[in-house]
Amino acid sequence: MTAPNEGMDAPHALPNIKEFTREQLGAVVAGLGEPKFRADQLHRWLYSQGASDFDSMSSISASLRRKLSSAYDIRSVKIESVACGTPGQAAEEESPTVKYLLRLPDDELVESVLIPSGERITACVSSQAGCPLQCEFCATGHMGFRRNLHASEITDQVYALQDEAALQSGGRITNIVFMGMGEPLLNLQNVMEAVATLTAKDYRFSIAEKRITISTVGLVPGIERLASSGLKTKLAVSLHSADQELRERLMPVARQYPLEDLGKAIDAYNRMTGLPVTLVYMLIDGVNDSPGDARKLARFAKRFLCKINLIDYNSIVNFQFRPAHTDTRNTFVRQLLDNGLIVTVRKSQGAAINAACGQLATRPGPTAPNRSNH
Repeated sequence: MTAPNEGMDAPHALPNIKEFTREQLGAVVAGLGEPKFRADQLHRWLYSQGASDFDSMSSISASLRRKLSSAYDIRSVKIESVACGTPGQAAEEESPTVKYLLRLPDDELVESVLIPSGERITACVSSQAGCPLQCEFCATGHMGFRRNLHASEITDQVYALQDEAALQSGGRITNIVFMGMGEPLLNLQNVMEAVATLTAKDYRFSIAEKRITISTVGLVPGIERLASSGLKTKLAVSLHSADQELRERLMPVARQYPLEDLGKAIDAYNRMTGLPVTLVYMLIDGVNDSPGDARKLARFAKRFLCKINLIDYNSIVNFQFRPAHTDTRNTFVRQLLDNGLIVTVRKSQGAAINAACGQLATRPGPTAPNRSNH
């Protein structure tokens, strides 16, 4: 059996075993003349035990280890650099947010963020290298699209951040959000494969599905597929405007998936899963923060079961947008509350190191020492 995306790791002589899904590993071991249950053992060694070579897989027979070693390699995501808040930022942020630049096995780069907040430690992970959707306010979209991440590259981000959390505070990741680089629903199969591994109950790292949030700009087919998947993860929809024309200007994908279709998809998601949806709305000064914008958002949101997260716009170099004024934001919030909606105002974490929403673009932030030997 040949590796998926054959040729992607051209400098390496052997294909990377971690590019295969759990199901594909069954075909790999069958092709080596072994029973398929060996695939479960192999998967456990790779993702629960974190094996970096086949020789360490002591529960697998020596003959199979030799076969695997001669045909495949094991290559994982590695931390390239780290950027963290300075002591002077500690008063601004509850706990210092840390951004990691990670090198993938084929030398592509992605960014992930570790966000401590009280007893909660959130890992914000990427699902794509770059992003093809080109939202007007987002640095990731302006860097272009490179490729989808393999499921293993998604899980490796979480494992790398968990190691960091343990080193920094002895803590453990309590929540995972797919809000890093890329659109998760454009890589949904690998995202769901990663979720299955991250929530495997008898693995060393295991987290409940309800503690995972998958974010989307509103891809209707992906929302429908997620609704029927049986997953109990949370869904966040980046809305940013409930006016069709303005949303198209901010988010070109809205031309393909207009608000009317998006609203129907969210309502169907509610009915199929019994779960609410979070509408994420970034307030941009003079763009989407007027009383009229609040009225349109209220009309849209009252159609289904949801809560609204309002977040500040995070400044990006060469972008002309600015965050909304405090008084404007307060008026916006009051209008939504007066309409009986559940509203949370979220303070963006990590803006000072380009780690906040919309800022990820594989640029090292301040205080980013080299971590190539991590």
